[in-house]
Order: sequence, then structure tokens, then C-alpha cells
Amino acid sequence: MRSPELTTTRSVAMPPASAAAHEARWLTPVELTLLGAIWGGSFLFMRIATADFGPFALVEVRLALGASVLLPFLWRARSQLTPHLWLHLAWISLINCAIPFVLFAWGTERAPAGIGAITNAMTVMFTALVAFVFYGERIGPQRAVGLLAGFAGVAVLASGKTQGASVGPAALAGTTASLLYGIGANAIRRHLQGIPASAVAAATLIAASLLLLPAALYTWPHHAIPVMSWVSAVLLGVLCTGTAYAIYYRLIHRVGAPRAATVTYLVPLFAVIWAWLILVEPLTPTMAASAALILGGVALSQQRAAK
Repeated sequence: MRSPELTTTRSVAMPPASAAAHEARWLTPVELTLLGAIWGGSFLFMRIATADFGPFALVEVRLALGASVLLPFLWRARSQLTPHLWLHLAWISLINCAIPFVLFAWGTERAPAGIGAITNAMTVMFTALVAFVFYGERIGPQRAVGLLAGFAGVAVLASGKTQGASVGPAALAGTTASLLYGIGANAIRRHLQGIPASAVAAATLIAASLLLLPAALYTWPHHAIPVMSWVSAVLLGVLCTGTAYAIYYRLIHRVGAPRAATVTYLVPLFAVIWAWLILVEPLTPTMAASAALILGGVALSQQRAAK
């Protein structure tokens, strides 16, 4: 039996690097799971609130609240954000925040929450495809197979129906949003190098909020908005946008972007679970088949990225 003194001495003598590695071993899976659950919940909150707010008003609330959470990151990097960079941030915020958020909100108003979450998983593959088409990056046979599987999954998803209604428009909206995310990811990588990622997230949320404000004010609902929709909108902004981005960039800093991006596998799973538990939305065979194809394609892409 070890004496208390010996145990204490060994604990104190543990090198800082070993302690950090030990923490990362258990903390990273916990944070990845938590982030998947939070981002999966965003589709549930949009499903609840969009009908009362409308897509533009809901996204404006989301952007404004998310930006307020991330403001400290922006303040620390304010000296690096020149007027020239703000011009880049303006158009990047449209394709990386404002338009995709509106498309996903529009889609969740017309189809189960899981539809948008499944198409959202295409972001990883669209990022690789845009880099290949416009910037000449090699895509490789493994990623090519992954892309084909992903597009087949979208085709299967768009052909499905829930409660007799086609989910094709919602699937198309989510796929377009994921394509815009892929363009935005490449634009950030090439035009905003050297700026902390958390500051870029805060700046794009603020810019998107300002750009979307006229449309949100014009379409703001004239009826009273139920408390549940307000609660969903606040959680969507504070938890699923501001807090989730903070967790995501913490993960990128600790384990790198490829490993952090594996959260993509968890988001559709949690979105379907939350929608089933809270809204009693079913998982149809079409949704299951398309999710398997899309996530399988993402897995191939991520394996290549990890190498």
C-alpha cells in the first residue's frame, strides 16, 4: 500500500505537459459530445421558433445574441482588424453566417429538424470541393468517393417525404447553406490569415447582424410571439451560436481542426434525437439511408484530412 506522502509527492511532481495530456484525454471527448448536442439542438430550436418569428427575424436575434457572447474575443484582437479586413468580413459574413442561417431556418419551417442537420454534414465535403475547383488543392480518390457518397445521400434525402409532404425544398436549402459554408471556410482561410479564429467568428456575426437588420425589421412579426419561441430564440443565439463557437475554437486550439471537425458526425444524431424526444418527429428510412451515405462520405474526407 502506498503511503499518502508518496502519493502526494508523485502527484505534485507530475510534469505540466503530462497533466495537460491527461486532461485532454477525457476533456476532448466530453467537449465534442457536448458540442454535438448543442449544435444538434439548434435545429430543434429553429423548428420551434421559425414559425412565429420568420426566418429573417429569428436569425437576427441569433446573430445579435451570439455576437454578444463572443465580443471579448473581438475586443482582444481589435488592433488587427483593419478597415480592409472589415471589407472582407462583410461579404464573408453574408456567405458564412447570414444566408446559411436563413436557409436553415427556412428549411426547418417546412421539414423535420433532422433534414437540415443531415445536409449540414455536407459542409466538410463542400469545403474540400471548393478548395479543389477554385484553389487547385488535390482532392484524392478517397475524398472523391466521399463526395460522391455525400451527393448520393442528398439525392436520397430530397426524394423522401414526411407525413405525405416532400422534404426536397428543405434538403435543397440545407445543401445550399452547406455549400456556402464551404465557400466561406476557404475565404476565411485565405483572406483572414493571422486573425484569431474566435475574433473572426465574433466579427462575422456582428457584420452579418448589421447586414441582415433591414430585412429582419421589415419582416418582424406583428403578432405576439409565444414564450416558448422566445426561449428557443435566446438559446439558439446564446447557447448554440455564441457558447458553441467558444467551445469549438477551444477544441481547435487543443486538438487541431481535423479532430475538432469530427463533431460533424454527432450533430445529425443529436438533432434527430432531440426532435424525436421533444417534438415526436420520426426518423424515416429515407433519412436514415441518406444520413449513412452523407456521414460515410464525411468520414472518408476526414480520414484523408487527418492524414
